[in-house]
Amino acid sequence: MQDFKKSYDFKSGEVLLFNKNIGWTSFDLVGRIRIAICRKLEIKKLKVGHAGTLDPLASGLMILCTGKATKKIEHYQAGEKEYIATLKLGATTPSFDMETKEDSQKEYSFVTEELVTRVLEKFKGETEQVPPVFSAVKVKGKRAFNYARKGEELKLQPRKIVIREIELLSIKLPEVSIRVVCGKGTYIRSLARDIGEELKCGAYLTGLKRTRIGEFKIENAMTVDYFLENLVHFETN
Repeated sequence: MQDFKKSYDFKSGEVLLFNKNIGWTSFDLVGRIRIAICRKLEIKKLKVGHAGTLDPLASGLMILCTGKATKKIEHYQAGEKEYIATLKLGATTPSFDMETKEDSQKEYSFVTEELVTRVLEKFKGETEQVPPVFSAVKVKGKRAFNYARKGEELKLQPRKIVIREIELLSIKLPEVSIRVVCGKGTYIRSLARDIGEELKCGAYLTGLKRTRIGEFKIENAMTVDYFLENLVHFETN
């Protein structure tokens, strides 16, 4: 885990690695850290941003930049990402994850380790992917999830993505666990849906953890509690 440094210059710019909790939005994390730092420094404003959104139901690595370091956000966002994902086979949901209830069930007992491994190979390389309607993709100035949660129909256009590595970690039907190394803009929820369609049994995401962004790894990330506990004792200049 990344140690709390004895010296931080949050105004000039710092890059902080956090292990986001399940249930928090990316904005929750940014807001909590910004408020804590501002109170400690006794200032009203401080630039704090994140390099890559994680859904509330996902956990794992998030990069937060403060002050002038926020100029590096686009660079970090472009970095390759690694995820550990758990899929449930034999069912689908409108959101492609557990945010919404299952809307279909299919037989999945025919699925084997060999079949899953063969199907995963098809997703390697450059492909096109349709983002989930329950996502932060902007449509006419609004986030797609704003339309989806109101029950409004929305058709999103496919986008080019790159998946460099994808492998089966474990299979215990109806669940499978996979590791994915991918480029910017890849939605693992959509990948779960597409894998389910290719297997012809349906699938949705039940667990997701981001373990790497570029050169930054989850092993070096702090928990929010650890950061806040140490910030209390941090000596400002």
